[in-house]
Amino acid sequence: MVLETCVSPHLGMAQRDHVRLDWHTPDQVLERVRPVAWTCVCRATVYELCEGGGRAFIRRTTQLDGGHQVDESHRWSITEARATWTALLSGHAR
Repeated sequence: MVLETCVSPHLGMAQRDHVRLDWHTPDQVLERVRPVAWTCVCRATVYELCEGGGRAFIRRTTQLDGGHQVDESHRWSITEARATWTALLSGHAR
């Protein structure tokens, strides 16, 4: 019997025609946001869909030797961000 230890989703393979997301260093502006969805922490890179104040974005955290690097996507409406999140999970965005 195989016991699955991952309970969060993993990204699908990037599709040949995938959309490239623009990633940037997080703004230093304090925002009240909360992660509402995330990928499994068993991978070196974890993605989070963050929402707050009627806007949303995707946060990407990459584990590195001696630390981690955090990048964020553009801010979208919640509807647009959720569609981008679905595209990210299915390999249609990176």
